[in-house]
Amino acid sequence: MKRFRLLYVGGIGRSGSTLIERLLGELPEVCSVGEVVHMWRRSLVDDEKCGCGRPFGACDFWRAVGVEAFGGWDRVDAHELLALQRGVDRTRYIPWLICGRAPAELAARVERYTDFYDRLYTAVAKVSGCSVIVDSSKHASLAVCLRHRYGDRLRLLHVVRDPRAVAYSWGKRMVRPDATPTSPEQEMARYSPSRAAVQWMAQNTVLAELARRGTPTMRVRYEDFVADPLREFRAIAEFAGGSGTTPIGPDGAALLSPGHTVSGNPLRFCTGAVEVRPDVSWRGELRPRNRIMVSALTFPTRRRFGY
Repeated sequence: MKRFRLLYVGGIGRSGSTLIERLLGELPEVCSVGEVVHMWRRSLVDDEKCGCGRPFGACDFWRAVGVEAFGGWDRVDAHELLALQRGVDRTRYIPWLICGRAPAELAARVERYTDFYDRLYTAVAKVSGCSVIVDSSKHASLAVCLRHRYGDRLRLLHVVRDPRAVAYSWGKRMVRPDATPTSPEQEMARYSPSRAAVQWMAQNTVLAELARRGTPTMRVRYEDFVADPLREFRAIAEFAGGSGTTPIGPDGAALLSPGHTVSGNPLRFCTGAVEVRPDVSWRGELRPRNRIMVSALTFPTRRRFGY
């Protein structure tokens, strides 16, 4: 069995994590697989596109992974797995799991649920030949489940962004380019400013608590990353267990090659030259009343992260 290092990218969506994940995927020893938490429905049920542009079921990489992990994807009951996910991977279960005091029935479900992830990661490592697997699912609840299985073997890259920028981004209307005609989600999810603020606090607080409880963690602020991407990425690559090389040039530009990510921000389909630069459009476009509300709601937590 191939030994691998798991790097879990956590945080609330729209914080810049997809770009960091794609850049990590350019390192020779790293395989970035996207938001695995969503693949059970979007890939196995809806057959949405892989990052390479092909439908999941037609992607040679994922076909090989499925055979290695489960004897073929047809051996996986996606609907049964989704039901298991609903009984485990939820915020309501975090207090039990994070304290290591889960009732026996919940602990058994977590063991069964994370077994699917472990088999998947192991197969990805074998098929790709990479020693570092990056899962950018972001959900704090999944991070807690994976910690329950891996303990200190789990490495957490905690990506944080100004909550007002996050709230503005969650309010945008964006089509999902990976959706099939039968996909139930034709657009990316949208949150109201108040819901985005509450989610920002909840996700980041749980991830910070994992770090406090000993999970090896590196926290990256989006604003610091885009201000000096070369320096920040070198530190991220070293934490991940990469070689310390970087796909980012001195001018902040990078070349992205096609990957095999499942689900996530449309940036996962981008290839070729990309420029790492800040997006501060929220400063002029977020309505003043929403800015004030998000600022007030997140005040106790955002100060902890330097905002």
